[in-house]
Formats: sequence, C-alpha cells, structure tokens
Amino acid sequence: MTANRTLSFLLAILLIAPVRAQDKPSKDAYEFTTVKTLKVTPVKNQNRSGTCWSFSTLALIEAELLRTGKGEYDLSEMFVVHHSYADKARKYVRLQGHGNFAGGGSFYDVLYVLKHYGIVPEAAMNGLRYGEEGHVHGELDAAAKAYVEAVVKNPNRALTPVWFDGFKGILDAYLGAIPERFTFDGKDYSPASFMASLGVDPDDYVSLTSFTHHPFYARFAIEIPDNWRWSESYNLPLDELMSVIDYSIEQGYTVAWGSDVSEKGFSRDGIAVVPDVNLADMSDSDQARWLGLPQRARDSVLYAGKPGYEKPITQAIRQQAFDSQQTTDDHGMLIYGTATDQQGKKYYTVKNSWGETGQYKGHWYASEAFVQYKTINIVVHKDAIPPAIRKKAGL
Repeated sequence: MTANRTLSFLLAILLIAPVRAQDKPSKDAYEFTTVKTLKVTPVKNQNRSGTCWSFSTLALIEAELLRTGKGEYDLSEMFVVHHSYADKARKYVRLQGHGNFAGGGSFYDVLYVLKHYGIVPEAAMNGLRYGEEGHVHGELDAAAKAYVEAVVKNPNRALTPVWFDGFKGILDAYLGAIPERFTFDGKDYSPASFMASLGVDPDDYVSLTSFTHHPFYARFAIEIPDNWRWSESYNLPLDELMSVIDYSIEQGYTVAWGSDVSEKGFSRDGIAVVPDVNLADMSDSDQARWLGLPQRARDSVLYAGKPGYEKPITQAIRQQAFDSQQTTDDHGMLIYGTATDQQGKKYYTVKNSWGETGQYKGHWYASEAFVQYKTINIVVHKDAIPPAIRKKAGL
C-alpha cells in the first residue's frame, strides 16, 4: 500500500466516526452485558450435515422442558431426520420429482414428527452407524437423492410396491433403525409414549414471519426450498414480529430462529451485525474518499471486530433482500436472551449447533438490526405472543 493510499484509508476511518457521542464506536472489541438469559441445554454439533432445523427445534423443546420443570433432556435429532427424510421421499415421488429433495428442512418438520411419530432420547438413537464420531451426511444425502431420482424415472413404467423399503434401508444403514421400544431411566417406552411423558403439545407452537408479498395477519407458506411440507406461518408487520421475540424472552420462552447467515456480518466468531457507513454525516468529498476505497479496505473498517454503525432496517429493506434472494433460508438457531454492548446497543443471545466454536463457545450475539433484517421466520409457544397480536392474527 502506498503512503497516499494509507493516508486515505486512515482518513476514511476517521470520516466514518459518528457525530453523536452515544453511537461512537469503541476502540475496544465487543463487550457484552447480559440483560436477560433463559436456561438452555448444552451446545450440540450438527457437524457436516444440513440438519440445523432438527437441532434448533429440539433445542427449543429441550428449553421448554427446562422451563416447565421437567429437567434436562437430550433428544435425538436423527430420529427426526430419519422420519422427515422418509416423508420427504414419499412426497417427492408422488410429485414425480417436482419438489425439493435434500438434507434441509424446517422447524415444522420437527413439530410434525413429534406429533405423529413421537421422539426418543439421544441415547436410544444417535444416528452414527457409519464410523464417524460426528454427523457427516454427504454420502447419505447423495445416496438418498440418487435413489429417489431412479424411482422417479419409473423404468418399469409402474412403481413397485417395495421402492420405499429400499429407501428406508438406506436410512437404516446410515442412521439406524427407528427403535420401537427402549428403556430410559429404568422405564420402558415407545417413541409415542416417551413423547407423551414429556408433556409437550406440538400444536402449542406457531411459526411467525414478516413479509409484504402476502397480507398481514394471514397465514402463508414461505416460499423457500426447505419448506417442502408447505407449512404456513402467520404474517406480522416487522415491529410486531420483533415485539413477539422480546415478549417471549421476557415471559421466559425461548425462540426458534430461522435466518440467513451467509452475510459477512454473520461472523464465525460469534457476532452477527449489519455494519454500515453513515454517509449522511459525511461531506460530498468525504463520501467520495470512502467510496473510492477498495472493497477490501472498506471491509476492514466495517468488520473490524468492534461496535460501529449498523444499517437502519425497515420493512421495505428486508422485503427487497428476500425478493432479490440476498436473504435466503440458511440456518436455524435458538434465541434465548438479550444483552447490550458497551454502547448500550441491543443484541439477542443465540445458541448455535456448530459445536463449541468461536470466542463464545458455540453461542452468538446477534444485533437487533441483524435479526430485523435476516429473519426468515420464528417459532414460539403461542403463550409467548402478546395478547393483542394473538387477537389480530386470530391465534
């Protein structure tokens, strides 16, 4: 870097400093103060599998068991994956291949499995039949897809009555067969009776979202590939969606959170922000200097690992990002509290399923702006929704 370019870069850093003292970026790294935190089970690791939807929703259910005094449970994500893959294969074949078939899924997939098939503890089905210590689903996903594609081609000109037996054999080989009976804490259970013993009603949980291409206070199926069951979400204005998250946390309920994590602002070190430059506070010449910097130089300022400006998020901005596919359905996590940084800005504390990684050991701090901007949908207990909003949505 030449001396002139170095000077321009340093000048740009000074130019983006906000005028308002209360928004002044700190010279220090992020420092968080807990405002509210709810009990959650330990961080798990989905490893090299696209099963965040199962991990995050069961994290919600496990947190609900803690909330209701049932104690700490470790539920089997792969029990849910096995059943969901089986249902997905049946639907894909009925649609003659005109649908989504991959390892991903939605929060509703888990609620559906809990309601219709029950659940088992991790000890009864860990899903590791193939010599790995963690979940590695590349081969499973490829084999499952190749099999259903062969069935869809219908080479016999009529589907055999045993095609599904073959597909189930693939799932059993990798994940293990679904246990019909098992023993837990000295008692004998089936998946259905174990689910009943937990005292959780899947129908008590609802999905909420916020987009303008459908009417507010109505339900619609979010148009994302992993919503292969075509489950519906209640559509709320953005401010009301955020108020549900806040109310839920205050009332002691955690929140399953579906989000886009492909942005640079979602770091792999436990921070999720929407950094921005306040061009309104710059002169025309200052703006020109900033905009004239290489993208790498601008990124080094925006993602400097310390609090700074964030983009103000509106309903229109988040809608544009969804319509342009800048916001996509990437990842499911669990919101379980709130915190503030050293500037007093609000963040949501998030339990991830990537193992104890990053400086917060598998937990993230997602800024209010990031949650406003990148949320696809949330799932909460119906009692975690403010009464006025429940009434508007007819819940």
